[in-house]
Amino acid sequence: MNNIINELFILADKSYDNDEVPVGAIVIKDDTIIGRGYNTRHTNNDVTGHAEVNAIKEASKFLGDWRLNDCDLYVTLEPCHMCMEIIKESRINNVYYLLENSEKHYYKKTNVRILNVDDNMTINYKKKLSEFFDKKLNR
Repeated sequence: MNNIINELFILADKSYDNDEVPVGAIVIKDDTIIGRGYNTRHTNNDVTGHAEVNAIKEASKFLGDWRLNDCDLYVTLEPCHMCMEIIKESRINNVYYLLENSEKHYYKKTNVRILNVDDNMTINYKKKLSEFFDKKLNR
């Protein structure tokens, strides 16, 4: 599990380094990473450039199918409403995330679970998110 968490943080750092909200996502099938993504919304000027969507696109290319049956998604931040709809449409089985999103939720959380990881990892990620938003607010 730690290798998944470390990979998520590497992806979130790529977002952060590109002045994007630091979120990383991974799609796994049969214990193999088949899709990775990080936020590219501002970089690519694309409203759908969320980490989850980018990971799903990469996984779909890998499998040669938009249906991601028997796949799980791991993400640093709880997916937004748009991403949850795309996750549902792609038929991903389970979603695991590190931190809850403070936005109001408009979907049922039937297949969404928070990851139980070392508190220090979560604290460091919260700090990175805070730094990002503090930087944005102070512009």
